[in-house]
Amino acid sequence: MKQVLQSLRSGATEVIDAPCPSVPAGHVLIRTSHSVVSTGTERMLIEFGKAGFIDKARQQPDKVRMVLDKMRTDGIGTTIRAVRNKLDQPIALGYSNAGTVLGIGDGVTGFKIDDRVASNGKHAEIVCVPKNLCAKIPDSVTDEAAAFTTLGAIALQGVRLAMPAIGETFAVVGLGLIGLLTVQLLKAHGCRVVGIDLDRSRLNLARSFGAETIDAASSVDVEGEALAFTQGRGVDGVLVTASTSSSKPIQQSARMCRKRGRIVLVGVTGLELSRADFYEKEITFQVSCSYGPGRYDPVYEEKGQDYPLGFVRWTEQRNFEAVLDLMAEQRLNMAALVSHRFAITEAERAYEVVGGDEPSLGVMLTYPVLDRPETTVTARTVAIVRGVGEKAPHAPRSGAPAVGVIGSGSYATGVLIPALKKAGASLKTIASGMGLSAAHAGRKFGFDTATTDIESLLADGSLDAIVIATRHDTHASLVAKALEAGKSVFVEKPLALDQSGIETVDAAYRAASRGGHAPILMVGFNRRFAPLVTRMQSFLTTVREPKSIIMTINAGRIPKEHWSQSQEAGGGRIIGEACHFIDLARFLAGAPIVSRHILPM
Repeated sequence: MKQVLQSLRSGATEVIDAPCPSVPAGHVLIRTSHSVVSTGTERMLIEFGKAGFIDKARQQPDKVRMVLDKMRTDGIGTTIRAVRNKLDQPIALGYSNAGTVLGIGDGVTGFKIDDRVASNGKHAEIVCVPKNLCAKIPDSVTDEAAAFTTLGAIALQGVRLAMPAIGETFAVVGLGLIGLLTVQLLKAHGCRVVGIDLDRSRLNLARSFGAETIDAASSVDVEGEALAFTQGRGVDGVLVTASTSSSKPIQQSARMCRKRGRIVLVGVTGLELSRADFYEKEITFQVSCSYGPGRYDPVYEEKGQDYPLGFVRWTEQRNFEAVLDLMAEQRLNMAALVSHRFAITEAERAYEVVGGDEPSLGVMLTYPVLDRPETTVTARTVAIVRGVGEKAPHAPRSGAPAVGVIGSGSYATGVLIPALKKAGASLKTIASGMGLSAAHAGRKFGFDTATTDIESLLADGSLDAIVIATRHDTHASLVAKALEAGKSVFVEKPLALDQSGIETVDAAYRAASRGGHAPILMVGFNRRFAPLVTRMQSFLTTVREPKSIIMTINAGRIPKEHWSQSQEAGGGRIIGEACHFIDLARFLAGAPIVSRHILPM
């Protein structure tokens, strides 16, 4: 399938062939017909990618602090390698998509094959989306209009936070896609609206939607004009949908508000505020979070646990549905927002428009169904295709074992695969759940194929060994399947999260060893192989007395929401990380573990 990527290092955009995603539980697989390029958010990503290292650091000071913290705990060299590896990972662009349901994961209700749905899917021929992040498209709404749903939900969430009432007056600062959708939503709420922007064509569109306008490029007194629009009272509220580093939009918004007015920031601006402007009028200021309640909550988004309707009336998904209902009632005009249309194969040209000087608004990507057979689009294994003149970055040594890798995250691509490459292994197939990271790593390191079909990888008779670098909760089952397929296995720690996982692996290993040729099974406990550790152990072997080992671990803080902290996915820091040092202590002591006791906290 075709998918649009952007390099964080250079800002370059390209369309690649990636494997069709798998469909995990709680997710919906969608064949895309249309997706909308967000000319605000995605232009910012392009500009960030094109910026040099110094400018990147200036734009993201919070990330700089994280890098400095990592240097203190891990050292300069390790941190530099991690940053370079992170910048090398491309990002999948897009988040407003419409198409048809191709597949449904376990536990999904309310959707069926061939349903037309809108989602926050990427710019790709096939997308896999959590069930709470898609909604059915009414029959009277076209796919092209429905592709704006996610953008509409962003605008709607800002409007909900502003709490407009019939007859109130609102200003909308910034008339890009989100701003023009906000204008229409406020008019649908029965409000008087004034739109403010520098672009005359966008001001004309706002007027066509029923708003009054102020041309900020020619007006010397934007605040005065806004006050005149309200007979000197001041606007009841302002929604700031602009994208700028300047704090001026917020400052102007405060000055044009009435006493106890409210300001909602939907876009991105500077936040150098004057306390007096807010204090004297008791102005309320709030930042809107994307599509609504549930955003960035993994329990809602990834695990599919909805919020009770009686307590959270408008979630992300219910905002999607509300936007689609407004389209069906012809309260929102999406056709007027489309300025350009490109086929997915022309996406690079689309981003030249978005990142260039040519005026643009809604840039629509289309996915011609008849041009590509479904079997091609839905293929879960693809050959790695290199660019013209691009050489394979890896040449295996003669007679090297053929290796398949499951998992293409930062540790796999930053440590394990470079080690395999250095050792001269024959890199055959790399797998990941969504396919994108596997396709990128495959091209970078010289794999033959990338896949999302782990079953076919394990069944591949040409592979001698499997490397498993996935989330901890999948290790035991994948190891058992690889052993059953007759492969030798290297698996990252921990081998399993519980005793039943260990027993599953043990049974699979015993069964695989019955033929007389036992496969190799190695767990990624690497501390014991450090040169200073092996030397230390050689000294300790001469000591016959009992040994007392105390370890102080410089591990650094991990956010509680990180998957490794989850008992279900990562096992927590004892099982997920301290296992390294338990193995190290066992190695230094030269004795097996016979009992364990965890002190109460």
